[in-house]
Amino acid sequence: MTRWKKWLGADNRTILMRKNILVSLLLKGWSGFVFLALVPLTLSCLGTYNNGIWLTISSMLVWIDHLDIGLGNGLRNRLTTHLAHDERVMARKVTSNTFFMLLLIIMPVMLLLLGGIAVFDMFSLLNVVPENSPQLTNAIAVAVIFVCATFVFKFIGNFYMGLQLPAVSNLIMTCGHTLTLVLTVVAWLMGCHSLVIIAAINTCSPLLAYLMAYPYTFFYRYPDLRPTWRDINWTITKSLIGVGVKFFLLQIAGVLLFMSSTILISNIFSPEMVNPYQICYRYFTILLIVFTIISTPIWSATNDAYARGDEEWIRNCRRRIDKVMRMVMLALTAMVLVSQPVYAVWLHGKVDISILLTALMAVYMLVVMYSLSYSNFLNGIGALHLQLIFTCTAAVVFIPLTILITHWYPKVEGVLIAMIAVNLPGLFVNRIQFNRIINHQAKGLWIK
Repeated sequence: MTRWKKWLGADNRTILMRKNILVSLLLKGWSGFVFLALVPLTLSCLGTYNNGIWLTISSMLVWIDHLDIGLGNGLRNRLTTHLAHDERVMARKVTSNTFFMLLLIIMPVMLLLLGGIAVFDMFSLLNVVPENSPQLTNAIAVAVIFVCATFVFKFIGNFYMGLQLPAVSNLIMTCGHTLTLVLTVVAWLMGCHSLVIIAAINTCSPLLAYLMAYPYTFFYRYPDLRPTWRDINWTITKSLIGVGVKFFLLQIAGVLLFMSSTILISNIFSPEMVNPYQICYRYFTILLIVFTIISTPIWSATNDAYARGDEEWIRNCRRRIDKVMRMVMLALTAMVLVSQPVYAVWLHGKVDISILLTALMAVYMLVVMYSLSYSNFLNGIGALHLQLIFTCTAAVVFIPLTILITHWYPKVEGVLIAMIAVNLPGLFVNRIQFNRIINHQAKGLWIK
């Protein structure tokens, strides 16, 4: 019992953070199993060609989640700050303005996307043979509708993040993932080979989870923070956007990197070649999920600590994360070494993934996680300017660099080489900036 209390920590902030990490690990452990189980199931339902198409579509739709002009992360930071100062009325107003602004943003976006799907040749965009996937346009339209609806209600996850309860946000997402698995199993048992149905299952399940969470959150658990029309205030919305616009640009740049990599593979090679890249990414996503669980609570906890002037807590937390990163490097090495037998059991020989692709993906994941280990602290502090410059530069440079590398080295591995190259500078800058800020040596751009 004494050892348990020692692990939890002495201060309330650390206790809350570590409890959330523990619960999130259990939830995400299940989510990791779900992600792994969905890969062979979806492959069996769609086959390699249409599965590659679905993976491309899903990566394209990720950007919709980040059209909130940073409102979600603005809510997260502002909610933590207001509650740290016991300003619950302002916390409710921030929540209300976020919810209704999300509604205002997504309605015209959804109509424009549906119009674009009807007008543009999606087969040419994705390099898809119409005879092999005649349902492509309908599948994209169905996915867009559900993803746009989820866009509004996913703010509930940011709400719980602002309360420093990421475990609850993870619970909602885990419920959505579990529903996806259940419905995919049903489709597989029924012999379903429809791209439209698989698209609907994967995009409506998260929406249903958030819809069920809304009444519990705002009518039972936190009725005093429930969004209301009377709290809509343009001044508050402007301040939220001011806080969130840098987060928004960071998100868009990151999504462009992820989305464009899949589209480039589909166009330069073929939709089938998306499979090894995305499946290899999912293999390492298990470790990324675990790391995210550990590091995500740091964002809001750092925001709380910085607002209260508790810099020593931030230093101690950074030292613990450095220990975690050493374990991450060992885990990535082990995953590369056992990858081939794991692929053989997991994929039943349906997709061939080279050891070089696996090793490069491991290096890419290490760069991403090491960078995140610093950016979560910087996000909590509010130091976003340099992150913005380097992330946007990476997004701009990535496409021409990928085309150049794949021309010289015409394999999927060339895309990963480009991904690693454009993300490395941001990692080094994040590390330098954090050290300068925490040691009171930051000036000019380094403090922004």
